[in-house]
Amino acid sequence: MGHHEPVTDWTTDFDHTDDVWAADPYPIWDELRRTCPVAHTGRYGGAWLPTRFEDVAAIAYDTERFTSRSVVMSEFRPPAMLAPAGIAPPISSDPPYHKDARRMLLPIFSPQAVEALEPATRAYCRELIAAMDGRDVVDAAEEYAQHIPVRVIANMLGLPQTDAETFRGFVNHVLEGVSLPLEQRAEGMIALFGYLQGHIDDHIAEPRDDLISFLLDSELEGQKLDPFQVARTIGLLLIAGIDTTWSAIGASIWHLAKTPADRERLVAEPALVPVAIEELLRAYAPVTMARLVKQDMDWNGCPMKAEEWVLLSFPSANRDPDEFDRPDEVIIDREVNRHAAFGLGIHRCAGSHLARMEMRVALEVWLDAFPAFHLVDPAAVHWSGGQVRGPRQLPVRIGPA
Repeated sequence: MGHHEPVTDWTTDFDHTDDVWAADPYPIWDELRRTCPVAHTGRYGGAWLPTRFEDVAAIAYDTERFTSRSVVMSEFRPPAMLAPAGIAPPISSDPPYHKDARRMLLPIFSPQAVEALEPATRAYCRELIAAMDGRDVVDAAEEYAQHIPVRVIANMLGLPQTDAETFRGFVNHVLEGVSLPLEQRAEGMIALFGYLQGHIDDHIAEPRDDLISFLLDSELEGQKLDPFQVARTIGLLLIAGIDTTWSAIGASIWHLAKTPADRERLVAEPALVPVAIEELLRAYAPVTMARLVKQDMDWNGCPMKAEEWVLLSFPSANRDPDEFDRPDEVIIDREVNRHAAFGLGIHRCAGSHLARMEMRVALEVWLDAFPAFHLVDPAAVHWSGGQVRGPRQLPVRIGPA
């Protein structure tokens, strides 16, 4: 996916779109944690990469010196005038605006609201499994994981399920096309917001019982949301709600395909699935978020400049040996597991209940249908790069090895 020159020194020239990073970033993070725990690069106009849990947490909680007005690192920095709402509220919002913008969404993602979505999610997972009937080899990413959150989010927003491929195109452009020339980035963003605006206009003309109409009817600071903010919030839910979850589902199936002992235990002890999910989230956390430095400063010896990026590597934090015992091992019954897969600080994922439900249902249905499966070829698994990492192609053979 990288459009830049390959990286030759991860301490002074890292690039999260590099093909080596996409294939296996864990050795890179391990080495940096030992030798250069806060790396720097001149790419993307300057960026920093903390790799230890302590440093990632400190910056995530520091809203005074770091702004969230854009959380996707690219060549483009949204203008400061977008603050405090940011480019995709509430995840891009700074205090005090952030508090009410986030609170507005919490009822949508409450445990009760998510529970109501479970039957339809389970039925759809079974529908996807049924479409694979009779085949020895299936792609667990392209034919299963990548469809589930698309259907759930589309239904919540009131967007056509037939536009699933369009959604996947938007996701890939926003999250994996960060090193594209600005002109191409702009074209993709214009297409995304043009698509969303068309559906917003339709909902204004014909309100209905879905999330778009809910947002159009919501108030923030005593005023109805304007259509542009609705579009930005929908864009956040569409992008963040799809790729993060399909990546987590896919990585979980990948792990079970290559680790028969864990797979066999979950088949034998299905009640363990929720605990195992927390460990799979820790070990294969898909999401890295970005911040922008507000003003020139020395941060723990790092000469950070205003408008430089900081990549908050929650996946690296989750592998920090100072925070987790045996961090590079997947222990599916790990009891103490305060992982950062859903982020840290005020921007901790508001949709964590939904993501957990989708992961649990997806794995329960998959394991019930396919108690035995394994990788066709480990080299055939293709991983996405950028700030959300998960398998894009995951061919597995159904049945015992």
